[in-house]
Amino acid sequence: MIGPTPFSVKECAISDIISDSERGVAVSLILPQNRDMSVHSQDQAAACIVGVPYVHMISTLYSGGVIMQSARMASLLKFGAQHDPAQTIRTHLFVISPNNSGSTFLRRSFEFSDKVWWLPREGQHVPGYVGPFTRDSHDSLTWNASADSRARYCDPSVYDWQRTRKAWYFLARSYGVDASVFVTSSPPFLLNMDVLDQQFDDARFILLTRDPYAVAEGILRRPIEQRLAVGDNKYQLVARHIGHCFRWQLRNRANRQVNSIWLTYESMTDDPVGTAARIRQFMPMIDDYALDQPIPVKNRYFETARNMNGDAFSRLQPHAIDDLRAGFADFSDEIEALGYAWRGLF
Repeated sequence: MIGPTPFSVKECAISDIISDSERGVAVSLILPQNRDMSVHSQDQAAACIVGVPYVHMISTLYSGGVIMQSARMASLLKFGAQHDPAQTIRTHLFVISPNNSGSTFLRRSFEFSDKVWWLPREGQHVPGYVGPFTRDSHDSLTWNASADSRARYCDPSVYDWQRTRKAWYFLARSYGVDASVFVTSSPPFLLNMDVLDQQFDDARFILLTRDPYAVAEGILRRPIEQRLAVGDNKYQLVARHIGHCFRWQLRNRANRQVNSIWLTYESMTDDPVGTAARIRQFMPMIDDYALDQPIPVKNRYFETARNMNGDAFSRLQPHAIDDLRAGFADFSDEIEALGYAWRGLF
């Protein structure tokens, strides 16, 4: 069990980047003790679990960048390293979705609730997480495109959920010290719902999907590192990845009807008030949850829920749409089952 950990504290003036009304207010930084926060190896990261603190900014960031919470809100944050969330957490909520589908926005919308412990990054990217993560692989954006890639994330022997839970709790933060819900997300967890359900008390899942062409455009805007087979191209590779994610998501929905809720990116952005009501009904212990408020995005700015599919579609060139359509052909049933065939793009 993780108990309170002593920290050295220093105040850091941020008057140059906060509003005039908050000028002069300081953010507290919990400083590391002989730790290099750039280190991510499992052995070194595990050290923080037994009491060697990492940097904790009272913003939602680990290091650098823009302060994503106001100084007033930041001063109210509680840290798991000091409060032992294991004593209060009763429910674990996982946002399950393919990458580039809105899961980060949805996950971060819970940060404003007093009833939730949350992480400032995806669960797979915090120090102390034990398991495969996308940043150390050549298939970081297309991890579900082939059986070989998928197998890397489906091997139970490479995970240590007990150590991971301790790391998550240690690095969690909340505005309410008695918060009873822990929330996180990581796209590859789409392949691990059965295990998460077994390993975490009262595990609940929000299953999220987005128009496959919009997902594809988001992926294609970044370099594709995965090696292509002869006769293959990046568009069909991305289409296969999304198609397999849809196939797994349908399986998840069928197998977890009692402790899951299915949402779409489109409903989330077009009707944030109605979506929030559905989430509160599914998670009544988070009765202060709201989605119609600015959410920190990419550690750079705040944005309210906005459907950006149209922007994504406009950036797809005709040849890209043709190749994506060819790649999606083997997954037409899955795409239709999730309600996207009617969009007229495939």
